[in-house]
Amino acid sequence: MVDGKRKRGKKNPKKSTEEEEPTNSKRSNPATTSSASMDIENNESDFETTEITTKGVPLMDAVVKVFCVHSEPNFSLPWQRKRQYSSSSSGFIISGRRVLTNAHSVEHYTQVKLKKRGSDVKYLATVLAIGTECDIAMLTVQDDEFWEGISPVEFGSLPALQDAVTVVGYPIGGDTISVTSGVVSRMEILSYAHGSTELLGLQIDAAINSGNSGGPAFSDKGNCVGIAFQSLKHEDVENIGYVIPTTVINHFIEDYEKKEEYTGFPTLGVEWQKMENPDLRTAMGMSSHQKGVRIKRIEPTSPEFKVLKPSDVILSFDGIDIANDGTVPFRHGERIAFSYLVSQKYTGDNAIVKVLRDSKILEFNIKLQTRRRLISANIQGKPPSYYIVAGFVFAAVSVPYLRSEYGKDYEYNTPVKLLNKHLYAMAETEDEQLVVISQVLVSDINIGYEDIVNTQVLAFNGKPIKNLKELASMVENCDDEYLKFELDYEQIVILQTRTAKAATLDILATHCIPSAMSADLKT
Repeated sequence: MVDGKRKRGKKNPKKSTEEEEPTNSKRSNPATTSSASMDIENNESDFETTEITTKGVPLMDAVVKVFCVHSEPNFSLPWQRKRQYSSSSSGFIISGRRVLTNAHSVEHYTQVKLKKRGSDVKYLATVLAIGTECDIAMLTVQDDEFWEGISPVEFGSLPALQDAVTVVGYPIGGDTISVTSGVVSRMEILSYAHGSTELLGLQIDAAINSGNSGGPAFSDKGNCVGIAFQSLKHEDVENIGYVIPTTVINHFIEDYEKKEEYTGFPTLGVEWQKMENPDLRTAMGMSSHQKGVRIKRIEPTSPEFKVLKPSDVILSFDGIDIANDGTVPFRHGERIAFSYLVSQKYTGDNAIVKVLRDSKILEFNIKLQTRRRLISANIQGKPPSYYIVAGFVFAAVSVPYLRSEYGKDYEYNTPVKLLNKHLYAMAETEDEQLVVISQVLVSDINIGYEDIVNTQVLAFNGKPIKNLKELASMVENCDDEYLKFELDYEQIVILQTRTAKAATLDILATHCIPSAMSADLKT
């Protein structure tokens, strides 16, 4: 759920909020970098290690070092993967013989190992669940020896502002455990860089550096109040870090325990507008005591599309009144965006939404689902989809694809039309995708088309394109004399069907491509 007002200001290259990357070890190819890589500030100062204890048990013994070998997709050459590389980060042991860390710490993993404090043994770990949206991953170890002598971390409640917190982990600057201290300076809905989502987050002033990813943040009572996951990089600020709070962590754990898999955080599939202007409220038929937000658009694939309408005014969610600025009461003296209420629900849960429509108050019992994006925020660890004919490489656009093509500042560098689709377009059906010609593998058959890159395909032989699989099927089964692709910017590509299909095999052989389409398109 998003506030319909999106802002795109001038780019400030010196400011970014990003997940803290695991510390990368030496690579065979230094030019190969993680798609989630980030600028880090080397901090060579020694950290004073302090012993945090509760009931006589050292809590730091439950903090482990996570070693991961990654093999990322190659969106430029989707039929292969990038060279593997290694990284290290932090994690901690919880009840049920499980370990929590960040999702970006084990993203695209091929092998994960854990090492306890003071041990020289690395234990092979199994990944149970990865929550890309909330940037949390759950691991376990089969070896019983790993769990000996370790007490799991206990979770505490949400801390208050100015409460002391201590971040423990294995950041850059050394190989041993380190501790940094600070206080909670802010609590609000944050943008989670890894999952492209907005969830509750804690801002703290304790240093969070590369390698701290997945490490716990303890309160002064010895309870875990969050997981370190990203920091703010800006020339005017220092030591601003962000922590995933226990409400989000518990939601992730309970979601996994209920369904034995991670299903995500549901959303209210609407874009809304603030109702702070009195004339706007009067024109919408609101009385002086009524407050709420106006619905601008509704996701066509969401359950809300069947019952809600544009210009409905949402008055309350599950009995909690929504203010004209879209906030609800949170704690004493605090308010928070009402998306927090939605994020506390689980996929498939029901919620009572009260709306004002034509001066009448209506109530709807809505089943909440996760958001279906036209340009998906992640590919769920799957290899990229592609289709090749006559040297034209067709691909489905996703956020990882845009990040690979245009860098971590893709929201500024992506072509305007694609960026507009990313920010504002809504999927009309569950299986709709945005299909582009990502590149052209130059050959005699495609002379004159070599410069086409990342241009959307709108139709094939006069029929609109819904997704990549449908396009591949249409081309493969085409008996017409010509293949005609209608592209964005009023471009067209026309090829003779027989010669185009015949040339495809030679092009695949020239570029050592094993198949003209990815495995998911063959089924």
